[in-house]
Amino acid sequence: MTVTDPALVDLPVSTRRDRAAVRSPWRQPLALVGAALVVLWVLIALFAPLLAPHGPLEQLAPKLQSPSGQYFFGTDELGRDVFSRVIYGSRISLPLACLLVVLATVLGAIVGTIAGFFGGWVDSVLMRLADLVFAFPGIILAMAVAAALGPQLRNAVLAVVVVSWPSYARLVRGLVLSARSSEYVAASRLLGSSALRTMLVDLRPNIAGPVLVMAALDVGNAVLLLSGLSFLGLGAQPPAAEWGAMVAAGAANFDRWWIGLFPGLAILTVVLAFNFVGDTLRDALDPRTARAIRD
Repeated sequence: MTVTDPALVDLPVSTRRDRAAVRSPWRQPLALVGAALVVLWVLIALFAPLLAPHGPLEQLAPKLQSPSGQYFFGTDELGRDVFSRVIYGSRISLPLACLLVVLATVLGAIVGTIAGFFGGWVDSVLMRLADLVFAFPGIILAMAVAAALGPQLRNAVLAVVVVSWPSYARLVRGLVLSARSSEYVAASRLLGSSALRTMLVDLRPNIAGPVLVMAALDVGNAVLLLSGLSFLGLGAQPPAAEWGAMVAAGAANFDRWWIGLFPGLAILTVVLAFNFVGDTLRDALDPRTARAIRD
């Protein structure tokens, strides 16, 4: 049964469609800004060799030169073009952030689904494991894991995955517990469906929306964590053009403000963009919020 807004009942179909489109969550200003920034950074990462005037490791310019018409973002302590390095940095930070969010989502979804579906001692063991990770501040645990594995960008990604998956496990467990007692799940089991088929076919579509929203919001956090580990020397190592490492170089040359400012602004815009997109996805997938926007 479909509930129609009484204010739109007497309107022509085309008018109702136009109003629904105008009031869509994706037409909100922050949604447009976030989507535009995400698309912009994706294009920058894809076409970095065409956009950057120099290579990220080329030392052809005067050292510590302030921004100018020739070097838009100035140069660093080794004479490398900061503008080119910020552009190439998008090819490191964005793909790795998306990769670790996918890994954390898959791992957390598997653990949360198993815990919520089977319950009992399985639920207790898996959730106590998640509680163990939650017992430590995320950045502190990520630093400990990265330091134990060695200061490399790959190890930094693994460290962030270790501290990120419990959030997805908790979310998915709660969604599965709510849906496990539903009639369609009971009917599926009575018809002889296996536990694996019930989880993949019946439960997965009903938990995908909230997980997708959380993943979109988490990309910005992933960029921050990766950049933070690189800033501390536990992620990307010199001479890699990674935003966190570039901010660390700017901190070492604090009087040369441009070295750390522009990669910091790149981190800021990416985090804001994915937060805006995540909020819009939440509004679009939540019926109550979507109804409030339309009203």
